[in-house]
Amino acid sequence: MSAIVCSHVAKSYGATTVIRDLNLSIEDHEFVVFLGPSGCGKSTLLRMLAGLEDISGGEVSIGGKVVNDLDPGDRGIAMVFQNYALYPHMTIFDNIAFGLKRQKVPKAEIQQRVQAVSKTLGLEPYLGRKPAELSGGQQQRVAIARAMIKTPKVFLFDEPLSNLDAKLRNHMRVEIARLHQSLKTTTVYVTHDQLEAMTLADRIVLLRDGRIEQIGSPAEIYERPGNLFVAGFIGTPNMNFIDVTVGRSGNQWTLTAAGTVFSIEGSRFSLGGIEQAVLGIRPPDLKTAAHDDGRNLLQGTADLIEFHGNDALVTFSLGGKEISALVPSRECPAIRSRVRYTIDETSIHLFDAKSGVSLLR
Repeated sequence: MSAIVCSHVAKSYGATTVIRDLNLSIEDHEFVVFLGPSGCGKSTLLRMLAGLEDISGGEVSIGGKVVNDLDPGDRGIAMVFQNYALYPHMTIFDNIAFGLKRQKVPKAEIQQRVQAVSKTLGLEPYLGRKPAELSGGQQQRVAIARAMIKTPKVFLFDEPLSNLDAKLRNHMRVEIARLHQSLKTTTVYVTHDQLEAMTLADRIVLLRDGRIEQIGSPAEIYERPGNLFVAGFIGTPNMNFIDVTVGRSGNQWTLTAAGTVFSIEGSRFSLGGIEQAVLGIRPPDLKTAAHDDGRNLLQGTADLIEFHGNDALVTFSLGGKEISALVPSRECPAIRSRVRYTIDETSIHLFDAKSGVSLLR
C-alpha cells in the first residue's frame, strides 16, 4: 500500500507561514495534482512529502508509516524535477542505472531493469548517447526512467514539463498519462498549468496561500466550483463575473446588473436572504441570440475578436465590464458590430458577493 495522509501539516519559515493546518488523504494508485498560482505552497508541500523540507507541524504518513523524520531515501519515493538534473558526462544508460549502481545491485539485474524501463519509455535507441545529444522531451523521459527504475511506492513530479515547448509538453503529458495507466503507482504532480491538471488528474487539490480551496475530480471542480477563486482559476478562457442584485418577481428570481435583468427559476440555488451576488458565466455558455429572442440577453459592441481556429473569442463591454463569449468561427461577428448573446439558467453560476461562496445547492 502506498496511500499518503497529511494530518494538520504546517510549514513556516520563521514568522512566515507557507502551509496552514493542511489535511489531505491520497489513495493507493491515485494520480493527484497540486494546482494553484505561484507562491500558493504546492511545491513546498511536495518537497515535504519527499523529505526535502522539514515539517513544522503535523504528521505525514506514506503506506501507513509516519515519515516525518525519515530521510528521502527511506520513504519509498522517487522524484522528477523541473530541471532534468542528468549527469552530462554519463551515457543515458549510466544515468538511468546510477541509483542501482550505488545500491550495488548485480550488473545482470541492472542491465535487465534498464532495458525494461527504456522499452517502456522509448529510450532504447539512445542508451549509448550523452544527455546533450537528446531533445528536451527525451531528457525528461530519461529523468522519469531514472525515477521509475527504483520501483518506488510513490512518484512525485515537480512541474516536470515547464522547460519544454508547447508541442513537447503535449506529447510528454500523454506519455505520463500512459505511464500511470500501466504502472498504477501513487502519483503526486505539481503544476500551475490547469490543462495538465485537468487532463492528468484523478483528483485536483487546488491551493491558495497554503490552504486547500477545493478538492475534486477535474469535472467536479470545473462544473461545481466552490467559490469565486476556484471559478476564476479553473477554465480557459476565464469565467465572466457580473455583479448582480437579487430580487423576486412572482415565481421567478431576478438578477439585475447594469440595466440588464436576468430572470431565472432559481431552484438550483440557495437565494434566500441574498441581496447581492456574483453571476458567473463561462464564455462557451454564451450562445448567439436569435433575432426574436429577448430573454436573458447580454449585448454590446464587439471591441476585440481573437481567432482560435474552430472558435473565436468575442469580447464586448457590459456596464463598463468586459465580457467574453466563445462562439463557433462561423458565427464570428465583425469588429465593432452589435452582438447579442443569451444565457441558459442550467449553465450559470451564482456566488455570494460577501463571502464568495457558491450558492449552488
